[in-house]
Formats: sequence, structure tokens, C-alpha cells
Amino acid sequence: MLGNYSSDYDVKCQLDTCETYPAITDSERGEIFCGGCGLVLVDNMSDISHENNGYSSEDFMKMARTGPATSLTMNDRGLSTVIGTNKDSTGKALSGKTKYEFNRLRTWDQRSKSRQTASLSKAFTKLHGMKTKLGISNNVVENAAYIYRKAVNAKLTRGRTMNSLIAASLYAACRENNIPRTLDDIAEAGNIERKILSRDLRTIIKKLELNLNQYNTSSFISKISNNMNLKEKTKRDAFKILDLCEKEQITAGKHPVAQAAASLYISCIMNGEKISQKKFSIESGVSDVTIRNRAVLIKKTLKLIE
Repeated sequence: MLGNYSSDYDVKCQLDTCETYPAITDSERGEIFCGGCGLVLVDNMSDISHENNGYSSEDFMKMARTGPATSLTMNDRGLSTVIGTNKDSTGKALSGKTKYEFNRLRTWDQRSKSRQTASLSKAFTKLHGMKTKLGISNNVVENAAYIYRKAVNAKLTRGRTMNSLIAASLYAACRENNIPRTLDDIAEAGNIERKILSRDLRTIIKKLELNLNQYNTSSFISKISNNMNLKEKTKRDAFKILDLCEKEQITAGKHPVAQAAASLYISCIMNGEKISQKKFSIESGVSDVTIRNRAVLIKKTLKLIE
């Protein structure tokens, strides 16, 4: 029996005596069962194991799967069937009577879908749109879809909009994968208020018991410098300034984006690049007063510029 922990199915045994026992996945039987009492929690699981590589057409036909891989960003995970166009297997058009029957089948197939399926379809369409605007990778979007599904199962959608929940799930996924995206970036891409996004994010973190790590400040240095087309030497010097600030312990409790912008601003002065604090403020989304205060503190502590 092959047993490992499952990351796709968030299930637990309801018995009080089994709280300390993990859920064990049996990939051969396609089941998840409790490690304490042996109760089967999930059965008929889809096979998500990796297939072997084939280097010939014969091996490919033997080992290739039918259809694309499953994805959490699709409302049906890509497992449902779709009634195609009005053509048969040879490419010929169907007769009028057969075409009418298939049109009726499509209509009832659409009507028979549950309300949750329709809401998931709209939410993941919104998620893909935000992914395109923010330039986020597919694995982060998969993680965001997983968090949103957990929020739906926990019934957190009551009294909250779909846009704010999907945006909060995406921000939480970015934090888990250390992708430098601020609340302002997510709110602008999702066309929602920052206050509402922050409120729903706190709800998701509390109800789902998420443990989100703080952003790495150096990732914001790379993001801001790339968007402003700064020199590579300026970026490297900003990393050195940030390392010195962390050794002097003056970054604790400070805004990571403001700290990154101030380090880049001082590095630009040292390398002769004339860029104002206002431009850094517009690019980073932090006020120029905050950047100025952080820059003054860095200069005074490190004694870089008299």
C-alpha cells in the first residue's frame, strides 16, 4: 500500500479521537482514509500521477493520457464533457432533425448545471483576467483557485462579493509564493476598494487558518528597478544597502515597498541617475514623504551620504 499526504483534498475525520491522526492517500485504490479508525473519507479519486516519457510514436500511443491535465482553475476541473459543433465524426454537417435535437441537449446541459458551478465559472474567469493584468504564473493561480474553493466550502461567500474574495485569494497565493504584488496592485487589477480587499483578506486568513509569510523586501527592489529600467549596478548597490539596513536592524516594522524604494533612490544618487522621489512614489505606490523619511534614516544610520 502506497500512503502519502494529500494536498488536493482537504478532508479530516469527524471523530474526536482521530484529530491527531492524518488523512492517508492510497494512490493504488484511489481512496483517502483516516489514519486512526480507517474510515474511507474520499473514494474514486482521479489519477494525478506523472506518466512515463515515450520517445517513439508507439510508446506515446501506449502511455499518453486522454485529454489535458486536471486544473483547479476550471469550474469542473476539466473533467466534464462538452457537446461540440453540429458535425459528425467525419466532418459532415448533421441533418436538420439531428441538429435540433443536439441544440436541445446543449440547452438542457447548460440548465442542469448547479448554481455553484456557474459561480465558480465566473470567479475563475475573473481570476484569469487578473492573472493577465498582473503577469502571474500558473502555479500561483492554481494556488489561488485552491484557496477560493476552500473559502466557498467554508461558506465565506455570504455577505461578500465574488470579486473581493477571488482577489483576496490571489493576494494570499502571492504571499505564499513570494510574488511581489501589493494590496494596491491587486485592488486595481480586480477593480475593488482596497479597504474591502483588506477586510476579506483578514477573514480568509482567520477562517482558513492560513500562515502567510512576510514579503522579501529584495523582491520589490527587482520589481521597481525593472519597471523603471534602472542600471544593473544601481540594482546591485540597492541590494547592498538593504543588506546593511537589515544588519543595522532598521527595517523592522517598516513598509517593505517603501524600504525598497528608498534603497533604490539612494543607489540612484550614488550612481548618478537623476530620478526624483516623485517618480519612485508613483511607481511603488508609496507616498514621497514616506520614501524621504526612509531615505533620511538610511543615510543617517549607514553614513552613506553626508
